[in-house]
Amino acid sequence: MEQKLRVGILGGTGMVGQRFISLLENHPWFEVVTIAASPRSAGKTYEEAVGDRWKMATPMPEAVKKMIVKNVNEVEEVSKDVDFVFSAVDMTKDEIKAIEEAYAKAETPVVSNNSAHRWTPDVPMIVPELNPEHAEVIPFQRKRLGTKRGFVAVKPNCSIQSYTPALHALMEFKPKVVVATTYQAISGAGKTFKDWPEMLDNIIPYIGGEEEKSEQEPLRIWGKVEDGVIKKADGPIITTQCIRVPVQDGHTAAVFVSFEKKPTREEILDRWKNFRGEPQKLNLPSAPKQFIQYLEEDDRPQARLDRDYENGMGVSMGRLREDTVYDYKFVGLSHNTIRGAAGGAILSAELLTAKGYITAKE
Repeated sequence: MEQKLRVGILGGTGMVGQRFISLLENHPWFEVVTIAASPRSAGKTYEEAVGDRWKMATPMPEAVKKMIVKNVNEVEEVSKDVDFVFSAVDMTKDEIKAIEEAYAKAETPVVSNNSAHRWTPDVPMIVPELNPEHAEVIPFQRKRLGTKRGFVAVKPNCSIQSYTPALHALMEFKPKVVVATTYQAISGAGKTFKDWPEMLDNIIPYIGGEEEKSEQEPLRIWGKVEDGVIKKADGPIITTQCIRVPVQDGHTAAVFVSFEKKPTREEILDRWKNFRGEPQKLNLPSAPKQFIQYLEEDDRPQARLDRDYENGMGVSMGRLREDTVYDYKFVGLSHNTIRGAAGGAILSAELLTAKGYITAKE
């Protein structure tokens, strides 16, 4: 790319916003030029606005420290110097819907980490390796919004990345029933152990709204674009439990699955190993070379050992074996704030750029 696209981060002071900023440092296609946050942060330097709340393991990039934070509610002001924005705002669902559409109507594409628009019929919810064709709904959304270049695209819930890619690679065998329990890191709630000491030596068997997302969002990913909207798939039947565990980063899933056409173990391992999606074919900057890896050791994948596989953008599978009730069971792992949040959104933006949906403003 001859000239980098100019990027804004909405909600840049929170944990996911920080992850966006750290991942975009030295990005070959994108450059952060604007950071927007709540009115209480506006007018401060980014360094002042974040204060002692920088939660990344790597230092704050020098390029953003002295950047003056803008008021996220001043849509025209934030939009004027950027080609598109990433959204990680912390607001109510209705407020997020409104502000993301406001940016889109200001002719600024929005690639969102938030859940507010995941079920808006003409908004694509993309895992770039799984359903890149859902971007085809964007012209219909633009027509509804009355825009030429503005639109909203979203990424799905972080926890489903730990098992949906593995199932997607096996769709030729027609999964029919899926039972999954997810063991979700505290960073999924935007927390560290310093913020949330109650999680030490503890498990919480409830995460609000998470089970519905985990059961329904894969069906939207597997849906089809019809009549200008995305119609979700009829199956497989998915039932889940979602549990918060004392892990900083990395969502794990224990999965049971039955198929209409039961594959052999060798066929499953072959499909995982050889799965390639559009990001791999297009050689996108953030794309993992090997999206799905299988670990033969009985005690893998482990969050601490395997969450950073492929810079946090790959997913790890293990413990594949036949089951006495279902056909197979296995364990999956993904990095929830990289693949499951900011990194996944960046890869989506790369895909949308490669496909011509995101371009430089004239």
